[in-house]
Amino acid sequence: MPADQDCDRLIRLFNGLFQPRYNTLLVRGADEPVYLPADLQSPQHRILFAHGYFSSALHEVSHWCLAGAERRLLEDFGYWYRPDGRSAAEQAEFERVEIKPQALEWIFSRACGHRFHISADNTQGEAGDGQWFKRGVTQQVRTYLQAGLPERPALLVEALVAEFDQPLPQREDFSLDDL
Repeated sequence: MPADQDCDRLIRLFNGLFQPRYNTLLVRGADEPVYLPADLQSPQHRILFAHGYFSSALHEVSHWCLAGAERRLLEDFGYWYRPDGRSAAEQAEFERVEIKPQALEWIFSRACGHRFHISADNTQGEAGDGQWFKRGVTQQVRTYLQAGLPERPALLVEALVAEFDQPLPQREDFSLDDL
């Protein structure tokens, strides 16, 4: 199935699950992904993903799933972000905070039958410790699946598995060798 159709399915699924309870919509965006809280122009919170890319949508949803109620009232959840071109120290901080969202994105990707690509998101900057990052993401996936996912990611995984006719992701489905 073409990626555009998968994006449409994901948008319908996410909005059906989370718009009524969290007043949040997943929206196909333009250049840069961004989370925008409700304001005078829009009564709904919006997760805009880049260029209609399925992986961008899953990644941005992962950030939303981790953000608490107060952070969901701030643009981009109030998180620090330095664009591509980060120094080694900035890249290390980026990778540290990206472990949890990329772990969720990997679980979501598996739940809908899509390949996951880990992203250091710094092609123009100094490289981080890629193996450390990959190990961190892999361990976080295993921790999530052993301890149980939080409520919003758990609801989404169940819905993705049903929508995309995939098996429920299991701890043993995730290996460092897959990254």
